[in-house]
Amino acid sequence: MSAVSTKPYLLRAIWQWCIDQGFTPYLATLVDDQTRVPPGYARDGQIVLNLSPDATGQLQMDNDYISFQARFGGAAHSLVIPVVNVVAIYARENGQGMAFEPEFDETEAGAEDSEDASVDDLAATHAEPLAPRGDAPADAPPRPPRGSHLKVVK
Repeated sequence: MSAVSTKPYLLRAIWQWCIDQGFTPYLATLVDDQTRVPPGYARDGQIVLNLSPDATGQLQMDNDYISFQARFGGAAHSLVIPVVNVVAIYARENGQGMAFEPEFDETEAGAEDSEDASVDDLAATHAEPLAPRGDAPADAPPRPPRGSHLKVVK
């Protein structure tokens, strides 16, 4: 029996700490074929996402996936992030948080077909469309993603 990684527990703990302190939790993740994010927002195979309750809907931080609804350019999207792809979670205001080494699954080649279905199923299970907002036009150009604010804490 293999033990569950501590990473999802640490992610939930740092997210909760950020919320309790009034900070904005940001999540930096690698983007691959198992990651569902809106096209055009990832840069160099990575994306930084705002995980605050005001910016997300139906946030679920499970041991294998983080899933939620968010708006990009005024349009609602369902996002699915594999926990193994997360490289950092931190507070936007002060950069305090935790960075992780990228994990590579030895069984990636053999599990690709079965995992594709699970990502789609997970998004469909947790996805209820958000109502459109009137304050942002649907055809507005996407905002450029901001760089990371990570700071080494000793």
